[in-house]
Amino acid sequence: MVNRRQYTRVLFSTPATLLINEQSFSCELLDVSLNGVLISHPNGLKADKHQSAELAFTLPDSQVSIAMAVEISHIEPLHFGLHCTHIDIDSITHLKRLVELNLGDDALLHRELAMLIHTPQK
Repeated sequence: MVNRRQYTRVLFSTPATLLINEQSFSCELLDVSLNGVLISHPNGLKADKHQSAELAFTLPDSQVSIAMAVEISHIEPLHFGLHCTHIDIDSITHLKRLVELNLGDDALLHRELAMLIHTPQK
């Protein structure tokens, strides 16, 4: 299988909340990139690919929260892939720093940020 990902994924595990159809579901963040996240399959959630939702999580041992509007990009038995469709400036700043600290490669981070800025949204 060919890996078509353009953004580097960083393993990052923390509790998260997915808000979909005005219902809140607990899940676990499994990994994160500047363009989306992978979460554990929320218990009891019946969802469809391309469905819109909101995801929020707090960075461990801090008061820093990251929230983003997402679209379900793929559904697997144990996890969901979510594509970020909108994120506020504070959240993207914290997300960038999280990825930066875990990536350890400034050139790669800047390339991915440039891609994110210049990629047309659906």
